[in-house]
Amino acid sequence: MIEARHLRVLRAVAATGSFSAAARELGCTQPAVSQQMKALETSAGTPLLIRTGRETRLTQAGEVLVRHASGILAGLTAAEEEVAAIAGLRAGRVRLVSFPSGSSTLVPSALAALRAAHPGTRVSLVEAEPPRSVEMLREGDCDIALAFRYGAATAEEWDDLVVRPLLIDRLVGLVPEGHRLAESGTVDIRDLAEEPWIAGCPRCRRQLVDVCEESGFTPRIDFATDDYPAVIGLVGAGLGVAVLPELAIASVRPKGARTVTVEPAVEREIVALTLPDLARVPAVAATLDQLAGAAARN
Repeated sequence: MIEARHLRVLRAVAATGSFSAAARELGCTQPAVSQQMKALETSAGTPLLIRTGRETRLTQAGEVLVRHASGILAGLTAAEEEVAAIAGLRAGRVRLVSFPSGSSTLVPSALAALRAAHPGTRVSLVEAEPPRSVEMLREGDCDIALAFRYGAATAEEWDDLVVRPLLIDRLVGLVPEGHRLAESGTVDIRDLAEEPWIAGCPRCRRQLVDVCEESGFTPRIDFATDDYPAVIGLVGAGLGVAVLPELAIASVRPKGARTVTVEPAVEREIVALTLPDLARVPAVAATLDQLAGAAARN
C-alpha cells in the first residue's frame, strides 16, 4: 500500500534533486528520507529513483507517481478537513498564497471578517506571484491562491481549477509630481514613449511591453522591481514613469508622484483559485466567501 507520507517525500526528492536537500525541506534527516524511499519502492514493486553520484533522477515509474502525487495529496487534505469539520474536531485550516498588492489590500479585510465569523479557523499566508502561486496550488502547497491575469487569452490555463472572480483592477499611470503630464486627467500611453520606464513584476512587465508595442513603441525600461513601493519611490524621485495596478497604489502613499488615467485602458482580473476537491472544504469555502466580500468592499 502506498502511503501519503511516502508520496510527500518522493515529491520533495523530485523537486530538490537529492535526498539531503529533500531532508532539509521536510525538516528530517537524510537517512529518514532514504528509508521512506525504500519503503515506497517496496510498496510500488519497482525502482522509483536512480542515484548516480550526486544526481538523483526519477525512473519512468517515479515520474508517474510524482505526476499523480499532488492530486492525491490535495484530495486527502480536502477529505481530512471536511471530515474534521463535520466531526467538530476543528473549524479548519486554510493555507493562502497571495500576490503582494492583494496581501496588503484584500487579504487583511477578508481574514478579519473570517476570524469574526469563524474564530476557530486558522489561516496561514505566504506571498507569491502567478504563475508560481498557481503552481503551488496544483502541487498541494496551498489551499487557495489569490492570482490575476490579463485578458481572456490565458483563460484555459485555469481550466482544471475552481475560479472565483473577485474584481477588475485597472492599471493607472504614475509620473513624478513635476512631470509635464502630472496635471493631466488622462494620458495616451504614446505620450510617454520617450520616457524612461520603471517596470513591476515579470507578468506586469510583459503586459507593459505588449501594450506599448501595440501603441507603436518599445518602452526603455531603466529599472525593474517586484517591490511596488520601490517602483513608486523611483517615480517619485524623478527617475522615470510607470503603470501600476490600482490595488498596488491603494496600499502605498505615492509620495512625490502623481497618478493619471492611461489610455488605452489595461485591466487585470483578480481571482481566488482552488482545487475542486478543496472547494468543498467548509473552511476553504468560507475563506473564498470572505475574499469576495473584501473585493466588493474595496
